[in-house]
Amino acid sequence: MTDDIYRAGTIKRKRRTADEIDQLDQQITEVLREDHPQSVRHMFYRMTDPRLPVPVPKIDHGPNNGYRAVQDRIKKLRRDGRLSYGWISDSTRRGYHTTTYSGADDFLRRMAGLYRGDLWAQSQFYVEVWCESRSIAGVLEGTCRELAVSLYPCGGFSSITLAYEAAQMINWQCANGKDCVIYYIGDYDPAGVLIDQSLERELREHLNSDVKLHFIRLGITEQQIEEYDLPTKPRKATDRRAPHIKETVEAEAMPAHILRDLLRQNIEVFLPKDALEVVKVAEQSERDLLRQMADMIGGDE
Repeated sequence: MTDDIYRAGTIKRKRRTADEIDQLDQQITEVLREDHPQSVRHMFYRMTDPRLPVPVPKIDHGPNNGYRAVQDRIKKLRRDGRLSYGWISDSTRRGYHTTTYSGADDFLRRMAGLYRGDLWAQSQFYVEVWCESRSIAGVLEGTCRELAVSLYPCGGFSSITLAYEAAQMINWQCANGKDCVIYYIGDYDPAGVLIDQSLERELREHLNSDVKLHFIRLGITEQQIEEYDLPTKPRKATDRRAPHIKETVEAEAMPAHILRDLLRQNIEVFLPKDALEVVKVAEQSERDLLRQMADMIGGDE
């Protein structure tokens, strides 16, 4: 199959056979079993690989919409119990909840499980991660949580309120002389290569004069497109921005496990040696203490 066959408007929709649907289901399941969580958009790009037995069209519109095909199969597989719901990330829709407790002992037991030690106490750096979309944020959230770094999905060009509030957090975190490192991940397209530049300017406007900021575009870069053979799309002819960009690549085109590994490797260089292991031992001790306190309170009621 070639993408030309599926271009909207050239031919009518091509229906897959039962065997092709079974093969597509198998491809989706195998990828997610080895690498999860991933967003639906990540899976769409993985399924456009022409080396697969049944690739989908590399388009997300029209009668032969490859994105919709992957989305529909993932929905079916999840509802049939063949695919874990937790293997697909979706940070675009979340509920807002009020947490309540049955008593002080219940509060302490639940808080014990949430207790985190400060991985960065002995580091000379404060690190944040920013990304263009919530889809990418859903894929990176687990890694950022484990390494105790803040994650900001800016949703395109960031609001000045978000940038101002984030800058105040940086000012506070770096008040003791730490440098700030921000890793940014976004699309490689005429808008995407300008979003991070706009964000950096906005942040710097509100930073204290003594804060040293290192703003690094971690992805997507021109070098990564070639190195990982990422699928590209033609740029919009009507977009006059960044004329040097001829082909565009969405951040979701980078395989999720590569994106997470890349992020982890770049963050860990700023952590003190064995910081994660040392803090985990201390965390367990503090959690045990909190649970003992909860038992004492519960026993008194």
